[in-house]
Amino acid sequence: MPPGYQYKNWNLGGVRSSLSVGDDSLLIYGNIGVWMATKGLTSFTDFNSGFPDGIDKRKIYSIVKYRQSLIAGTHFGLFVNTLKSGKWIQVPMLEGEERICDLAVRKDTLLILTRNFFYRTTDLIHIEQIQLPPPEGYDRKAGLFLTLWELHSGQLFGFAGMLFVDILGLVLIFLSLTGLLHFLFPKWISRLKKQKQDYSGTIILKKWNLKWHNLIGYIFVVFLFVNTLAGMFLRPPLLIPIFSSQIGALPYSNLDTNNPWHDKLRRVVWNEGTKNYLFYTSDGFYYADQKLKKDLILIPNQPLVSIMGCNTFEPFDAESYLVGSFSGLFIWNPVSARVTDFFTGEMAETARGMGRPVGQNMVTGYISSRSNRNYWIDYNRGILAIDGGTPFPKMPDNILKLTPISLWNAALEVHTGRIFEHLIGPFYLLYVPLMGLTLLIVLISGILIWWKSSRKK
Repeated sequence: MPPGYQYKNWNLGGVRSSLSVGDDSLLIYGNIGVWMATKGLTSFTDFNSGFPDGIDKRKIYSIVKYRQSLIAGTHFGLFVNTLKSGKWIQVPMLEGEERICDLAVRKDTLLILTRNFFYRTTDLIHIEQIQLPPPEGYDRKAGLFLTLWELHSGQLFGFAGMLFVDILGLVLIFLSLTGLLHFLFPKWISRLKKQKQDYSGTIILKKWNLKWHNLIGYIFVVFLFVNTLAGMFLRPPLLIPIFSSQIGALPYSNLDTNNPWHDKLRRVVWNEGTKNYLFYTSDGFYYADQKLKKDLILIPNQPLVSIMGCNTFEPFDAESYLVGSFSGLFIWNPVSARVTDFFTGEMAETARGMGRPVGQNMVTGYISSRSNRNYWIDYNRGILAIDGGTPFPKMPDNILKLTPISLWNAALEVHTGRIFEHLIGPFYLLYVPLMGLTLLIVLISGILIWWKSSRKK
């Protein structure tokens, strides 16, 4: 992989947060899985035993202490570690609910948040699913970005839709190969003529190739056009103007649901002082009463949060919260509506519509240890000491060897053009719209050539 994909100083989201599990033991976790740091953060032990094979199966979003165990919320489910065995064991969840966004503890109750629902349990056996009440003024609309995202991936129409998008991928490969062959056939035939060889078989193959190229292209051109256009709006710069737009949920689609928080939930905290929940969603921060019966209330004067999402949301003191994203790190008091920049201590601007995608400090996490050695994590620069304190130890070689990038992630980096950033800098953002525009031109010109040829016949 290019240099930008090499872990250096725990960067690239490799570490999201930490959890103290003893006087001299600290769990650090994130995209690299879970590692136990001991001996003053100088020794790191693999703590991933029990997780399924594959680096994606070790993508950890949250770890909390619950009773005498550790609970981990991962990209592929909920896991418990009793510490006696030192092994992670998966906790059965409801069907279709795998991605755990966040975990929290309220007295003897474990709080579990997925992208769609809120769960509570007191024994890890009986897990109560709760559909959160709608926000005040809910109008049953869906975000245009989410609609295009699910349309592009096929999720908008469930498993059948995802299967159809896979078929479109195969169709695009077929059209590319047959189109290239159609371009090369005249040269091959001309060469055979000059060599005075029999080229009748090549002509038959050329006609067969053109026939199926036209037929498959004619059948799928509209679907390819729509899917390409949808994909172009999922990355900057075309993403920015449509991100906050709302449209009616498409009837009979995956978004046509009674759940007002479908694919919107991200983070949760419980405030024991005010006796209420705070939820961070893709639509912002909301208050919820402890019984979860009333409509959720949008909190005014929120801190800036990047369109990439909130990476840190945790209590800072009795009334304030630490909120971090690619827009920066802030101390937020929802009661006084005060938002302070964590680094400068100065008053910060509050969110007005969509937060800026990237700020000066691209915060991916925060680490606090019992020795009062606190660190914040920048996506590019990695773990940095606060106020110039003791630097965090560098990544050991054994961690680097055991945390490769997954094939899925590598494919995604190529698909979005980010893999070319080290070559062309910020211009890589134009990769998706330019490639999309090129594909649209090929589709339109191809169908026009076919139509003109058909009219002659």
